[in-house]
Amino acid sequence: MRIAVVLKDRCQPKKCQTECIRFCPRVRSGERTVVQDEKGKAIVSEELCVGCGICVHKCPFGALKIIGLPEALKDDLIHQFGKNGFRLFRLPTPRAGETIGLLGPNGIGKTTVLGILSGQIIPNLGDYEKTPDWAASIEKFSGTELHDYLVRIKDKKIIASLKPQYVDKLPKVHAGKVRDLLSKVSGDYSDMAEKLELNPCLGQNLTELSGGELQRVAVAATILKPADIYFFDEPSSYLDINQRLRVARIIRALSESKRVVVVEHDLAALDFLADTVHLMYGSEAAYGVVGQPRSVRNGINTYLDGYMREENIRFRDRPIRFETKAPRDDWKGQLLMEFPALQKRFKNFTLRTETGKVRRGEVVGVVGPNATGKTTFVKMLAGEIEPTKGEVAIKARVSYKPQYIKMDFEGTVGDLMLTTLGGMLDDLFFKAEVERPLNIRNLWDKQVQELSGGELQRVALALALGVKDAEVFLLDEPSAYLDSNQRMEAANAIRRVMEKASRSAFIVDHDIYFLDLVSDSIMVFDGKPSVEGHGAGPFAMREGMNRFLKNVGITFRRDADTKRPRINKLNSALDKEQKHSGEYYYSE
Repeated sequence: MRIAVVLKDRCQPKKCQTECIRFCPRVRSGERTVVQDEKGKAIVSEELCVGCGICVHKCPFGALKIIGLPEALKDDLIHQFGKNGFRLFRLPTPRAGETIGLLGPNGIGKTTVLGILSGQIIPNLGDYEKTPDWAASIEKFSGTELHDYLVRIKDKKIIASLKPQYVDKLPKVHAGKVRDLLSKVSGDYSDMAEKLELNPCLGQNLTELSGGELQRVAVAATILKPADIYFFDEPSSYLDINQRLRVARIIRALSESKRVVVVEHDLAALDFLADTVHLMYGSEAAYGVVGQPRSVRNGINTYLDGYMREENIRFRDRPIRFETKAPRDDWKGQLLMEFPALQKRFKNFTLRTETGKVRRGEVVGVVGPNATGKTTFVKMLAGEIEPTKGEVAIKARVSYKPQYIKMDFEGTVGDLMLTTLGGMLDDLFFKAEVERPLNIRNLWDKQVQELSGGELQRVALALALGVKDAEVFLLDEPSAYLDSNQRMEAANAIRRVMEKASRSAFIVDHDIYFLDLVSDSIMVFDGKPSVEGHGAGPFAMREGMNRFLKNVGITFRRDADTKRPRINKLNSALDKEQKHSGEYYYSE
């Protein structure tokens, strides 16, 4: 089975010489294998295409994909978005009393799966020229558990509640106060507001909320809606680890009586949250395949390994490895910077941090609840804001990536990279260790103003890591908007730059897997959110994580196969044992 995909956003007929048409052997022999639509964009005939791949390599913008798939997948086609458009193969089956997780890269069809299972998208089974109806799909799944589910969705006997992926768009859909939104969904929202710590912002307008507050409002509204099945698209975005676990526990409790499907990129949260995982593989914006159901442990381990044995599919060049034990307690290396005790006073918030020092090659993970001063501390180190007490005197050159990325640049990503980094783009180390892992070349011809959140994050990270002669890198939430695979690649890119170039970094993030991969030591923030914050460290990895996890009230163990961190069940024998011994991070 061969599919041809044209990425319309990359196809730029006004800037090319229609190489896809001029170099196609079948076109040159008289066949209309590649033609142009009314806008001049390429259309490839899959029936006439021989799969030579010449057009793929000749296209200057990488707008074409010719992919050979197993013939057996032809019968599993669920939905296709037009001629040469994205295709989805297979669907998971939601079950009562179970939380199903969907794990896979961005652009692979996870949100499309949620759209079909919630009844918002009627699958066309690949016949995109006709108006789709449920009858064909229901007949296709005759005799299966999914058949009965789709029948009930069609007849509206199953009510779905969906939390969207992009909660920052919520104020554009619902105007007014948080209290008004929740009261529209349910007359009695007080208990859920208390569980999600929303009481302080009930009287605020949605436009005044932070990303974390919007996320919790969206989760609350989704759960409060009376429904039979609940869909959560990336419920941990913007949340700190305390809030992620709180949301995870609420969703777990919901799944005891309802069907629940979750898309999540934080592997620690997904491990804690899901019962069953479907891995999704394919090619970004081209096709996606829903894998067979696996237990959550087996599913995440398979994802990290990059090889699905049952399907005989390898979807990653190399497996992702974790340290078998915590990094060493003493960090040997030349001292790069020291910072004194600092204090910063705002109108309603005060931050105090203790003295600390960082050595060459050291990566410091910065952890703690939201609104306790982590970003303020990093901004003081970057020189963005002045401390009220203490003086930051960093002699080394600093590269800073802010938490909220705003780029006013008008032009393509390639123009931005050339303007900002210049000669660094020819540096072989930068190409191998930053540009290639972050897949920047695929974004080269995209307009900066049209980038998605994940694409913008990758570009910002590449720009920060590419600053010539920088010795200290300050990266605020570099994993935000990235899918699981991109997070691992970003962590490895940061790790390699610091090790091989003898640089140092402060990494503010909430993803435990990401921090475990990238960090040598930990700086811990605590306090009363939005009132006062306190920062201490850097500590050795074990000591810092023990301090942090003790504040959160959870313990971690290492998976026997992959050595990845796993959250222990609350009040389990191992959880109690580790808390008693003071080893919250993991036991040897």
